Amino acid sequence: MIHQQTLTLQTKGRGTIEITAEVERIVAASGVRTGLCNVFIRHTSASLIVCENADPSVRQDLERFAARLAPDGDPLFRHTMEGPDDMPAHVRSILTQTAITIPIADGSPAFGTWQGVFVWEHRTHPHRRSVVVTVMGEA
Repeated sequence: MIHQQTLTLQTKGRGTIEITAEVERIVAASGVRTGLCNVFIRHTSASLIVCENADPSVRQDLERFAARLAPDGDPLFRHTMEGPDDMPAHVRSILTQTAITIPIADGSPAFGTWQGVFVWEHRTHPHRRSVVVTVMGEA
C-alpha cells in the first residue's frame, strides 16, 4: 500500500517549523501499520531535520552554528543572484537533508522520545515550501 500527500507551508524566514503532527496525521490516514514514511522537501534553500522537540534552544544553537559555517555575504561565494543569503542557504541545505525516512510501527512513526521533524528555512525572507510525505507498507 502506498499513500502520498503534499504539505504546503509558509515560513517566516530563517528558522524551523515543526511538522511532526502533520507527518503523524498522514501516517494515520494511510492505514499503514508497518512500513516506512519518506518526507521530502522540494527546495534547494530549505531542508528537513530530525531534532529534539522539547527545548527550542537546541534549534537556536543549530542556527547559530550554521551561521558560523555558512555566513551571509561571505566573499567566498559567487552565487548571489537572490541576495547575500542565497548561496549560504544552498550550503546549509546540502549539509543537512532534503529527505528523511522514518520507520512506521503499530500505525505510527517510530520517533524517539524527544524527536520531531522540522522544516529548516535557510533564507532570511518568508517562502512558501512544499513537502511530499510518502507512506509505504502493510495495513
